[in-house]
Amino acid sequence: MRKIEASELIINPDGSIFHLHLKPEDVAQNIILVGDPGRVEIISSLFDSIELKKANREFVSCTGTYNGKRLTVVATGIGTDNIDIVVNELDALVNIDFETRSVKQQHTQLNFVRIGTSGALQKDLPVDSWLLSEKAIGFDGLINFYARRNEVVDLKFEKAFKESLNWNPLLTAPYVVDAAPELLDKLVGDNVVKGVTISAPGFYGPQGRELRLDIADKQINEKITAFRHDGYRVTNYEMECSAIYGLSALLGHKAATVCVIIANRLAGTASKDYKPVMKNLIEHVLNGLTK
Repeated sequence: MRKIEASELIINPDGSIFHLHLKPEDVAQNIILVGDPGRVEIISSLFDSIELKKANREFVSCTGTYNGKRLTVVATGIGTDNIDIVVNELDALVNIDFETRSVKQQHTQLNFVRIGTSGALQKDLPVDSWLLSEKAIGFDGLINFYARRNEVVDLKFEKAFKESLNWNPLLTAPYVVDAAPELLDKLVGDNVVKGVTISAPGFYGPQGRELRLDIADKQINEKITAFRHDGYRVTNYEMECSAIYGLSALLGHKAATVCVIIANRLAGTASKDYKPVMKNLIEHVLNGLTK
């Protein structure tokens, strides 16, 4: 039985894991991930009861009950690098014995649902709609650092995407991972549109925005919008979904992402006030997870 060294799994003096400051008993099976730490307060305000709140840096957490079922909500901050921390540490909390520093023989499967905001890449997707990500395309390269990445990705989709975009070899190789069908079924609804989401490693250049710096491929968004494969089209940009899907698949968890479309990059439109829409989406997710 392999022992995980202290340098690899850092446990705080109070028995909590390094970044999240959570202990194994603090985590529910159903976990909502949000980028904005302030959104944890909005979600937890809807809970029937609150068991605990923890905070360290941008990682704000709360565990409580909704409709009588235990839920944890965690703020990840922005970016797939933060997702690498959050998902690995949440998995460690339930699947590693902190006393022996070894992987438990019995695996605990977690359900991750990200609630976020996003920008549309198809003109017919209206602002204030909800985009449910059937697949995620990672521009970040995170999953490429892990073994067995080819076992959890859609290789045919990756190949078609790179060929269609004449992918720049200086960029990290994109990866494509599916959401968990069981979670997608829980999150469908009248205001929900299914699509394929790109997770970008930045907000400006990696999403085709230009301020003072020119981007390497000025037609990249047009090429992404025009891309089609096996009935799929790319619908939106955000910054975390791909890493959640990839790590969850590798670690034996289930994941899904649903975002409010707050802007349409092609139509040039933006939501006048997405916060009430976000609150409605949060209630939709909470009800879907606990029904």
